[in-house]
Amino acid sequence: MDQSRIRNFSIIAHIDHGKSTLADRLLERTGAISERDMKAQLLDDMDLERERGITIKANAVRIDYTSSDGVDYELNIIDTPGHVDFSYEVSRSLEACEGALLLVDASQGVEAQTLANAYMAIEGGLEVVPVVNKIDLPAADPDGVAEELVGIIGGPTDEVVRVSAKSGIGIDELLKTIIETLPPPVGDPEAPLRALVFDSYYDTYRGVVALIRVVDGSVSEGDSIAFMANGVKLTADEIGVRRPAIERTGRLSAGEVGYLITGVKEIDLIRVGDTVTHSPHGASNALAGYDEPKPMVFSGLFPTDGDDFERLREALDKLRLNDSSLVYSAETSRALGFGFRVGFLGLLHMEIVRERLEREYDLDLVATAPSVQYMANLTDGSAVTVQSPQDLPDSALVESIEEPYVKVMIITPAEYIGTVMELVQNKRGEMGEMNYLSTERVELHYLMPLSEIVFDFFDLLKSRSRGYASLDYEPDVYRVSDLVRVDILLNNQSVDAFSTVVHKDKAYTYGRAMVKKLRELIPRQLFDVPIQAAIGSRIISRETVKAKRKDVTAKCYGGDITRKRKLLERQKEGKKRMKMVGSVEVPQEAFVAALRIGDE
Repeated sequence: MDQSRIRNFSIIAHIDHGKSTLADRLLERTGAISERDMKAQLLDDMDLERERGITIKANAVRIDYTSSDGVDYELNIIDTPGHVDFSYEVSRSLEACEGALLLVDASQGVEAQTLANAYMAIEGGLEVVPVVNKIDLPAADPDGVAEELVGIIGGPTDEVVRVSAKSGIGIDELLKTIIETLPPPVGDPEAPLRALVFDSYYDTYRGVVALIRVVDGSVSEGDSIAFMANGVKLTADEIGVRRPAIERTGRLSAGEVGYLITGVKEIDLIRVGDTVTHSPHGASNALAGYDEPKPMVFSGLFPTDGDDFERLREALDKLRLNDSSLVYSAETSRALGFGFRVGFLGLLHMEIVRERLEREYDLDLVATAPSVQYMANLTDGSAVTVQSPQDLPDSALVESIEEPYVKVMIITPAEYIGTVMELVQNKRGEMGEMNYLSTERVELHYLMPLSEIVFDFFDLLKSRSRGYASLDYEPDVYRVSDLVRVDILLNNQSVDAFSTVVHKDKAYTYGRAMVKKLRELIPRQLFDVPIQAAIGSRIISRETVKAKRKDVTAKCYGGDITRKRKLLERQKEGKKRMKMVGSVEVPQEAFVAALRIGDE
């Protein structure tokens, strides 16, 4: 199709503002899906997405639209996630588009991720169409929200499109606005092929499926192609589009979005952000790719059955193709055996990845407490990166420890400013600026340690604001902090899975909570088990799991007292020997409980 009649756009918004529902209505209104095949959240393929009501993976679909004057258009929609942890997915999707629909819930107004996504689209040079959704709700304030939107991106309020994605109100007007406002692609159809790989996933039967946006030239089935980042040369076996069912077209031209299958099974050969060109006679310059996502939170993932280690490695390899922000390396724990240290973009990302590994690959996993990446400056002038508490060198060798700080943006109703500010200050936050978006909504900016956010900050923020506050954050700088490593000792042996790096002021609180929780969870042995929290060689808290008492004298129903005394002395010697060589069995619930210590 002629490029002037193609529109490529993303739908961006805060979580739960109706992106997937709007995509459903656009598909339904243009006849891309029949009423019989229609279901809610059509573009959310995973069961996990449907259960939680959130979008985790970006998804692309092509629809055909005929305008009121009889002109046919090709619309490529990319539905994107809304949670802050998946902003990398949004950035990739925006690279493949010329425009974006900025969607805001009429009852909730502009929220933190709304602003973050809007700024991302504007910085990328995209044309932004402001859309107010859920205008038919009793609590909706479409005019007030439209003014908030205009305050962010400019323009008159009458250019804000008002819709109800659920009931279909305003969808025709929105389609008309998309055609009139969003620019068409401007690639050169006659130039050498350049196509951007903006996403990919692994299909068990067909291998790696790359989702591409053709910028210049065209590609057909049977063409010899090359991936410019690593120089791999392959053949285009199958080319097509999603409508939303897979439709094989055999060819994609400049401006179009579709999928490419080469039959390759090696996951590392096709990278997201790479440029596809012909081989030979390909393009000389690759397209600008993406900044590699930097993991914010690290956690150990260990199979409960040691024999599943290789299965876990294969599952992570396949999942990384579907989620290129995943970073991992092999790790060994004395308590948990062989596993992987995995880097995540945030806590929700960690939760989703773990659940996908367990569901899609039938694995049973234990996750250690999440931590962030620190920098340790040593006395000899060198510096080391610390991804897990076990990597932290001996305190005698450490000059100082730097921790990552993030810029935090919180949007909250004005009535909750006091409680929100108190929470952030308790989490070592430093106040930046405060802006009133309207008389009722306030935007707060803070500088905060990332380690204070990764445990329970989001939950506490929601409870302090009755669910109305929203949060967004981005990496900023590393700063020196007074940090220590707290180790947990069972029977005088350190359990590395329970070690953590915390601020010195909170070390005693963490250690006390941890030993109390473990005393409840660790089963009683035939000997006393001391549970201790320590900073270096200094014990800061202790609890004891008392020994079981086995009545060895029960069989002595009479006779001299010395018989009983001999049996008790022998039991005493046995317990002493057992305590020296006995190992303490730690139940799986104890490792799960370690993740929840911050909630108490």
